[in-house]
Amino acid sequence: SQITEVLRSLEPLRRRGHEVIVVDGGSSDGTSALAAPLADRVLHATKGRALQMNVGAHAATGDVLWFLHADTVPPPYADETILTALAHGNRGWGHFNVRLSGAGILLRMVATLMNRRSRLFGIATGDQGLFVRRELFERTGGFPEIPLMEDIALSRMLKRVSRPAC
Repeated sequence: SQITEVLRSLEPLRRRGHEVIVVDGGSSDGTSALAAPLADRVLHATKGRALQMNVGAHAATGDVLWFLHADTVPPPYADETILTALAHGNRGWGHFNVRLSGAGILLRMVATLMNRRSRLFGIATGDQGLFVRRELFERTGGFPEIPLMEDIALSRMLKRVSRPAC
């Protein structure tokens, strides 16, 4: 399953002491059972990405929060990349470039345009693995609990404080 693949890719980060929390929004596909052996905690929330991510953030113990969608596979040393990005300059948040799965030229063009838009306008989508210092996340109120584009709404609030690290 997709969640299993993503959580296995996070196993090296867990071995390096990072916490992995999964928040299930009432799925009926066995996500909780699949995630349990591969996560530090599996929590449950009502449906809605913003609510789920806020529940996970509230339960997390770290100073830096990193939000991944269940279908997003991170780069191998994402933890080091995040910490380095936040250590340089006055950045309180950031995101990764997106690379869409598949070999088609159209997918590569879409990914390139998404990444350029993010750099130009300082807006990130959830597919880009948004990371943020806990203090800044809490100060801005977390993800607005809206049905769509909560990631873009949070990005807009965060960029008032600092440009994102990309």
